[in-house]
Amino acid sequence: MSEAAHDTSQDDLIEDRIENHDATVVDKDPYEVDIADFNLANPHLFSSDKLWPWFKRLREEDPVHYCRDSMFGPYWSVTRYDDIMKVDTSHDIYSSEPTITVGDLQEDFQLSMFIAMDRPKHDEQRAVVNPVVRGDQLRNFEPLIRERTREVLDSLPIGEEFNWVDKVSIELTTRMLATLFDFPFEDRTKLTRWSDVATAIPGMGIIENEDQRREELLECLATFTELWNERVKEEPKGDFISMLAHGSATQEMDPLEYLGNIILLIVGGNDTSRNSMTASVLCQNLFPDQFEKLKANPALIPSMVAETIRWQTPLAYMRRTAKEDTILGGKQIKKGDKVLMWYVSGNRDDSHFENPDDYIIDRRNVRSHLSFGFGIHRCMGNSVGEMQLRILWEEILERFDRIEVVGDAERIPSSFVRGYASLPVVLHAKK
Repeated sequence: MSEAAHDTSQDDLIEDRIENHDATVVDKDPYEVDIADFNLANPHLFSSDKLWPWFKRLREEDPVHYCRDSMFGPYWSVTRYDDIMKVDTSHDIYSSEPTITVGDLQEDFQLSMFIAMDRPKHDEQRAVVNPVVRGDQLRNFEPLIRERTREVLDSLPIGEEFNWVDKVSIELTTRMLATLFDFPFEDRTKLTRWSDVATAIPGMGIIENEDQRREELLECLATFTELWNERVKEEPKGDFISMLAHGSATQEMDPLEYLGNIILLIVGGNDTSRNSMTASVLCQNLFPDQFEKLKANPALIPSMVAETIRWQTPLAYMRRTAKEDTILGGKQIKKGDKVLMWYVSGNRDDSHFENPDDYIIDRRNVRSHLSFGFGIHRCMGNSVGEMQLRILWEEILERFDRIEVVGDAERIPSSFVRGYASLPVVLHAKK
């Protein structure tokens, strides 16, 4: 594949805008800031976990809010549950193209992926890989997930501090990713790295600039091209690469479209499960009464899984682009405007969830959470993610009296992925 000439001016613009993120915003009272100046895509709000009152004020006073200036340009924030559902299910009005994130694609490195496509191409490509995480294939995963979960948990130290993110969340999700792709198991840590690189903001810890992102993702493409060339010569199998190589809607993809879909599947399989696993441990410490409720009644584990995914909301938002002039929440949205559905806000909307900031493992309407999206783009791997978290907690309750959080959670600087870099814990053996 020949790489287009690099546009250094585009990188310079991106890097200049990164410096314009307002780190001091986290110390401000959102009720004393002009609401017209709100920019909720500022990653510092998320890394500090101080986003909640900002979203609360928007839900109360300006639920469809226009951000006139940000490093990503202007965009609309949709913050109430019902309005988000309206956007997410109105595919004739709101497009997923050209991208699902607030930042625009680089002109010479556009990674097309089916989550950022409209019908019919979206449906055709999604249908190719969907069987990997559905039906008999999904049921066949359970014994393997349980075996690996037991192996990881049994390797952990008792009574010694360690980072739950590294030792458990990343390890379990990376093992699952390697299975879904039939990726060389000994190289599985590359999958986590590529996921992090794909979603990172340059200059904030993972990558320094867009050049580095491009370089590492092209390495990802080279690796997966080798695997494609192997699978296309073999009989079709039940992994993502084989499905893409043999699918009628995907076998003629150009290299960047192939890379885009690979990155989509890696990120989708990594971030939801990994960060929900970490959040579940954090929540049992923040809300000890709920942990006692869970220990007393392990049958609540499936409900606890859903509540964890609601409370955490692993992907904070999804973007749409207006296909036409339209009205939403009394606001005039113009054709071409960026519209961000803030799932993280809709999941804390008290018009839909009672006491939404609390963690309640037997919440009555918990499965109506927005974390997986709705409509044609609803998360394809939601059942795998829920299964991983359910099995993890079934095995935790068999082994440990509790998992004690012994320090502050370190959150990643991203307004898209609500993730964790570390969570220090100590395990206490079951008596």
